[in-house]
Amino acid sequence: MNEKCLRTLEYKKIINMLCDNTVSAMGRDIAEALIPSSDLFEVKELLQETTEAVNLSLKKGNPPLHGIHDIRVPLRKVKMGSSLEPGELLKIADTLRSGRILKGYMSENKGEQQFPIIEYYIDTLATFKALEESIYNAIENEEEISDRASTLLHSIRRKIKDKNASIKEKLNHMVTSSTYSKYLQEAIVTVRGDRHVIPVKQEHRGQIPGIIHDQSSTGATLFIEPMVIVEMQNELKQLKLNEQEEIQRILAELSQLVGEKYDSLKQNAEILATLDFIFAKAKFSLALRGVEPKVNDKGMINIKKGRHPLLKADEVVPIDIYLGESFNTLVITGPNTGGKTVTLKTMGLLTLMAQAGLHIPAGDYSEIAVFDEVFADIGDEQSIEQSLSTFSSHMTNIVSILQNLTPNSLVLFDELGAGTDPTEGAALAMSILELLYKKSIRTAATTHYSELKIYALSTAGVCNASVEFDVATLRPTYKLLIGIPGKSNAFEISSKLGLNDEIILRAREFISKDDIEFEDIIKDLQENRKKMQEESDLAARIRLDIERSKKDLDNRLEKLDEQKERVLRDAQREALSIVKRSKEEADQIIKELREAMEKEAADKAVIIEQARLKLKKKQDETEEKIGEAVFNKVSHKPPKQLKLGDTVKIVNLNQKGYVLTLPDEHGNLMVQAGIMKVNVNINNLAMEQEEKQSVKKQANLKLSSEKARSISSQIDVRGQSLEEALMEVDKYIDDAYLAGTGQVTIIHGKGTGVLRAGIMQSLRSHPHVKAVRGGAYNEGGAGATIVEIKG
Repeated sequence: MNEKCLRTLEYKKIINMLCDNTVSAMGRDIAEALIPSSDLFEVKELLQETTEAVNLSLKKGNPPLHGIHDIRVPLRKVKMGSSLEPGELLKIADTLRSGRILKGYMSENKGEQQFPIIEYYIDTLATFKALEESIYNAIENEEEISDRASTLLHSIRRKIKDKNASIKEKLNHMVTSSTYSKYLQEAIVTVRGDRHVIPVKQEHRGQIPGIIHDQSSTGATLFIEPMVIVEMQNELKQLKLNEQEEIQRILAELSQLVGEKYDSLKQNAEILATLDFIFAKAKFSLALRGVEPKVNDKGMINIKKGRHPLLKADEVVPIDIYLGESFNTLVITGPNTGGKTVTLKTMGLLTLMAQAGLHIPAGDYSEIAVFDEVFADIGDEQSIEQSLSTFSSHMTNIVSILQNLTPNSLVLFDELGAGTDPTEGAALAMSILELLYKKSIRTAATTHYSELKIYALSTAGVCNASVEFDVATLRPTYKLLIGIPGKSNAFEISSKLGLNDEIILRAREFISKDDIEFEDIIKDLQENRKKMQEESDLAARIRLDIERSKKDLDNRLEKLDEQKERVLRDAQREALSIVKRSKEEADQIIKELREAMEKEAADKAVIIEQARLKLKKKQDETEEKIGEAVFNKVSHKPPKQLKLGDTVKIVNLNQKGYVLTLPDEHGNLMVQAGIMKVNVNINNLAMEQEEKQSVKKQANLKLSSEKARSISSQIDVRGQSLEEALMEVDKYIDDAYLAGTGQVTIIHGKGTGVLRAGIMQSLRSHPHVKAVRGGAYNEGGAGATIVEIKG
């Protein structure tokens, strides 16, 4: 990418803002060297890594990147065999720790495939916890080696401490004793060089034998090291030399350990610098409220709600810019200070940012083309030193641009053809735009020339655009209107500012009729466009409101459906539980009746009557409970026409029954279901396509010989569900037991075997069944079950 374009579009300012988000010198170096790429696949990867970093930061917070140091110089030193200073070793340990912490930061999301690029970088980091701990254990800070670094160092330092204490004790005894105090200038111990001394008066120098190390400025005081401690201080000096030797040995040893990991540490430094750079892009994106644009190599630009990144987000007016699909050349007109130049710079700068892998401050689904080159002739390039006029300066730039064009370039012209005779300037501008259009170069140019507006209207592939200006307030709105040429508004602005109407009317007379009509057409187009845009915005808001309302209603309907299903299941379970309990109690009553048959006649009538009343009471209670369990809990399309005796299905109970009464005004009716009369609502019924049977015959439970004689020796339950079949078989076995039938056949068919298995399992525990077996060859085989009833 040419340097002049980067300078003109202020790309360097973007890089400076990016650099401010790095935390390490190495990461900053990468950011400073960032230039736009013209390779589509590289751009996609750069954008993807930025998006991954943004999403990861939003999900887990900012990564722990602090502690990354520039360790390139220390690594070069160990490569050459030099020992490192404590501070350099600490930087290496800190950098190792940062890499290890980053691995922990990423471990929770490992393998999710949401962050493949960042995960790859972090996985590649090498960890050397032993080396890291060795450095931290040995070094306290940039100036001091820890006593823990080695046993010998600890021992030497303890001896130094003891020797210092002995020396001070000896000297303190001398300065406080009456023998020596009269010879001293002051009763203190001080240090000259690295030796402990005492201040002795000049005239008493012979009274305290020792080595003179210094004297006062007047010569009245001599700083003498007494002979009694000279040997002790020599020993102390030797200990300190031993200490330095041990420190150097420790540093050399640690440096050697670092050197052994040179390649891995160098790679770690590069990866950490890259991660710092990537997350700096993420922080920059979040600060700009940026998005990842789609990118293409077809020259199509479609920026939605784009904002210039160097302007304050809460002050700039977002603009929509598109180019390269239905037209390749965009001619932007409008008044000064209306935002034409900002529009050009926004298009160019966002293109450069995207090609550098940076998110752009724009709306979702924005699209940027990847160009080989971006050329920009924007601003006043007049140079006094070169004696170039504004026109000459612009034309020099344009000549350079035309000479360096590539087939895949983006060209931006500000005030094309300005600075010279308007007629000639407009002609030159049209000629340049035509040349670029024929070469299929994506071009955007701003102008004041009406000739270019007409050229754009009359030339295929060239489109007008304008920046909106509010004449009422004499202020630009900074909105870009593509498809409509701009109007100068000079007369309207002059009138608003108080210019005499006669002057304005006379000025109009100097303009040709065609020019006036053309300006009026533009004015009408702008007004119509504004009204259409307002209506479009209103329609969009209404559509969004409708979509939100529909979504809310759909959610409510879904919750109601779920609630309905839940209520259905609960009601069905409750009803089946009631039926089961009632059946058990009815069995007990039947058992009592059979026992009564064996008693004396006098007692038999009483027992039978008691059982009849008990059964009637239980039947009434069951009907009431089932009605409470299912009444109005289910909404079902009711049968249109019901007649007495119709076969229906009670949806809640999944049970067949027969209509005993017609629905009342509330839709409630009685249905005979097995041995029970159930009070249900018509909404809970569905029609069954079966042959009608006698209501009276199915309605009443009669313990009579007629019932016993009418019982069939077999029952057919084919085609029924298992629950339906079990209910019907259970009732049939009871009837057979009361009738005294010895053996019955249940026909269930072969099918999947579910009916056969379920019926046999149920009958094996039935209180009235003596034995159960499969049908023989001549009894129906596997499609029938033979049941022997207890006598």
